[in-house]
Amino acid sequence: MGSIRQQPPRAMLVAALFSRHEELLVRARTRLADQFGPIVLEGTAFSFQQTDYYARSMGTDLRKQLVAFGSPRPVDALPKIKVATNLLEREILQPGEFPEERPLNIDPGMADMAKLLLASTKDHVHRLYLGEGIFGEVTLHFRHGAWRAFPWTYPDYLLPEVHDFLNELREYLRRFPREYGASATVE
Repeated sequence: MGSIRQQPPRAMLVAALFSRHEELLVRARTRLADQFGPIVLEGTAFSFQQTDYYARSMGTDLRKQLVAFGSPRPVDALPKIKVATNLLEREILQPGEFPEERPLNIDPGMADMAKLLLASTKDHVHRLYLGEGIFGEVTLHFRHGAWRAFPWTYPDYLLPEVHDFLNELREYLRRFPREYGASATVE
């Protein structure tokens, strides 16, 4: 029998930002850094064309970028962070400033040495309720030296830009003691 942790594990706060408006990506990075601490890693922005799910509300020609903030933090903060980023999506915009219904999307998550956990407001068979109306999904896991997908992993998370970002994040996490994000078991 394993012992019960007294403190939640820690992981890096990451966010996937996407929009067709570069200025909104810049605003989002600035506001997120103000709220969650400095951006310590910025992934390469890439074209987000793997699905047309967002076309109606966000338009086409979307760009996506992953960013990571500060130092590892308790993973049980993720539900409150998701609620805050949902509010921030609306606060960043001026009424009528952009023609799209939802010109900016901010998807927060937590990453450690072994996995990427994303937050969602939508329930599904592979998601667990975390609190605050938020569900969590392990989207990728690190195994045998590479990031691996699950059947439910979104296609854009299979791209080299995402895996390169997460590999850089793993290197960043090596700077911290095991209890600060480097504690997850990796095969």
